[in-house]
Amino acid sequence: MLVQIPDTSFVRDTSSMALINKDQNGLNDYMKKRQLLASQKGEINMMKSDIDGLKSDIQEIKQLLVQLISKENNHG
Repeated sequence: MLVQIPDTSFVRDTSSMALINKDQNGLNDYMKKRQLLASQKGEINMMKSDIDGLKSDIQEIKQLLVQLISKENNHG
C-alpha cells in the first residue's frame, strides 16, 4: 500500500518502507539535463579528437618544412 507523505511529492510503500518520488516533472527535468550533459560530453570528445588531428597535421607540416629547408641549404 502507498501512503502519501504530507507536503511532499513522496509516497511510502508500507510493505517495503521505501520512499517513492512521484514528481514526474522533476524526473523529466533530470532526464533532459542528463541527455544534455551526454550530448555536451560527446561534443567535447569530438573536439578533442579534432584538435589531436590538427596537432598531428601541424607536426607533419613542420617536418616537411624542415626537410625542404634542409634540402635548399644542401643544394644552395
